[in-house]
Amino acid sequence: MTSTHLSSVEMIELGLSRVTQLVRKPSLNWKAVHVAGTNGKGSITGYLSALLTAGGVRCGSFTSPHLIDRWDCITVNERVIQEPVFRRIEDEVKHRDQQLGLGATEFELLTATAFEVFHQEQVDVGIVEVGVGGRLDATNILTNVLASIISKVGYDHQALLGNTIEEIAKEKAGIIKPGVPCLVDGTNLPEVQKVISAHAETLGAPTMFVEAQEVGRLFPALRRHFEDRDLLPHQRANLSCAIMALQTALPQIRPQLTVDQLLPFVPKSPRAGRLQEVCLEPLISRKELVLLDGAHNPQSAGVLASYVNQKLRVHGQGITWVVAASQGKDTEELFGSMFKPGDNVVAVEFGPVAGMPWVQSVNTTNLVTVARSVSDLGAVEGFGANVVGGLNWASTVSAGGPMVIAGSLYLVSEVLRLLREAQAASS
Repeated sequence: MTSTHLSSVEMIELGLSRVTQLVRKPSLNWKAVHVAGTNGKGSITGYLSALLTAGGVRCGSFTSPHLIDRWDCITVNERVIQEPVFRRIEDEVKHRDQQLGLGATEFELLTATAFEVFHQEQVDVGIVEVGVGGRLDATNILTNVLASIISKVGYDHQALLGNTIEEIAKEKAGIIKPGVPCLVDGTNLPEVQKVISAHAETLGAPTMFVEAQEVGRLFPALRRHFEDRDLLPHQRANLSCAIMALQTALPQIRPQLTVDQLLPFVPKSPRAGRLQEVCLEPLISRKELVLLDGAHNPQSAGVLASYVNQKLRVHGQGITWVVAASQGKDTEELFGSMFKPGDNVVAVEFGPVAGMPWVQSVNTTNLVTVARSVSDLGAVEGFGANVVGGLNWASTVSAGGPMVIAGSLYLVSEVLRLLREAQAASS
């Protein structure tokens, strides 16, 4: 990688002045649920979108980053917005940006496009995931918020949000609106809860720290869901936050609907690319399912490692990892909890990310060095940008055993795109 690419700090300009002018006031006439946090916010958004749609509510969702196509981060009633609709509205937004001479960032243009889509598609409610932070994130111009949600807060984007967990928590808490209920993942550190609680109190915003066990007692059907699907603690926490947000918002959206009516429709995988099992045929010749997860910071990596240890390390069987990482990540900390003695590691590099030119992949040589620092590791190999070659090699050395793709959502995105292209070519 060359050093001429701008860093994320230089490319991401937090602030609300440009996007406030860019988004027309009528485009915000729908109700919103706003979701911030370091980990879990995408899953919470996915749960809410799926459940409200199942209840007959016309529901939009906006998540980031996109998975395969730039427009797949915007859905209405669980369907990705059609490309022609996206491009037409995006062109309108870009034209407005040029007319006003704003110089909006890529994410601000995308946010304005999503909000305009929701307006034109006449959604009843939009579930909006924060991009970075919260207080100065482009999504924080929402005016009709039914509930704010703050998922698990951890260390990420320190260059933009602060170096202490308290500073980061304060930025996340910036989405809280005066008098609007706020649901917070109760597994957050005490110092995080203290910051959020204090900020919410200044705004007169009722705050609930959500505990999965308590929510399970409140909704017995949810507790059975926890047990039947053998959900891990972080999955229970995310789903519980979504359920309590529903409990809060439903009276203002569809008073005749109840949480109990919607519980049968809880999706198994609330968001693609998170603990997602896929068959990679015909991209590679492997019939066994592969686990894809976009874990990209130490906290989410630890969660993934716990899942793999409990679900995939059967009878001491090793894992074959296919990994990549974005530049700027502490790769030793990121992969330290994942790799175990006896595991195989394949390092690859994802390609350019549409709309996010600052995102660059770590060189595979560096990842191989990190992997080989783990004692008694199995085979380790770097394949550079040859992702398919890396997948084929991983499939061979795994010999049908567990195979996991992780370290970056951008790698997961590239694998899913390559799989889609292979399926189209073979049909």
